Amino acid sequence: MERLTVGTQSIIFRFDSGAEFMYKLNGFLSSLSAFVLEILIASSLCWRLWEFDSNVVQFVSFGLWEAYYPQQLNVSGTLTKMLVYIPIDSTWKISTEFLYAQNLIVWAILMKPVVMVFSAMAIKISFMKDPLVEMQIYCYKISAIILCVSSMFTFVSVTWNHMVDIYGQTTLEFPPDFPVKKEILRSKHLTAVFPIGLLIATMSFFGVFMFVSEIKHLKLQSSLKDKCGSKTNPPEA
Repeated sequence: MERLTVGTQSIIFRFDSGAEFMYKLNGFLSSLSAFVLEILIASSLCWRLWEFDSNVVQFVSFGLWEAYYPQQLNVSGTLTKMLVYIPIDSTWKISTEFLYAQNLIVWAILMKPVVMVFSAMAIKISFMKDPLVEMQIYCYKISAIILCVSSMFTFVSVTWNHMVDIYGQTTLEFPPDFPVKKEILRSKHLTAVFPIGLLIATMSFFGVFMFVSEIKHLKLQSSLKDKCGSKTNPPEA
């Protein structure tokens, strides 16, 4: 019976340790997932999708640094449709929201690895024999601050681009040799970048929440430990 009790306690201890480890990983995994999705939307060519009243080029899809469009070409008497890629460079008149989206997304991507490094350091410290609570709190604070700023960068970039593109008036202009003119623009279509960007920002804010929760948990543990220590070691008369 005693062996059974000891075995049960061992199983419960391992379960609690595993659950605690998974809880500590939540912030790190949220940051990692947001990082991967952010790279995907940064390289996406679907930030904008414009439809034109033209038989040559009907749709043009825009990425942050490149645009592409399907074009019909007459090859040996046969109409062939092929994709044409063109970089968005100095020959374009790049709009303000595009410039900010480019810079903010790049900064958001660069900040995510810093978050993951500091959160991984905090997790590693927590499994030491004598964990440094203050160092863990410091690492989690840096992770929470940087991840919060990064999520704001992502949110602003995708939201500003969406609002100006669909509801506003963008100043983006094509180069002179582009096969269609902006004047024959028929309509603008929604793309997946905006909802994915909101998902990334939400995941990042969840990671911030987990880091803040861990900070509060560590502070509570530290205060309880101090109180227990003061009770077991009363001052000498």
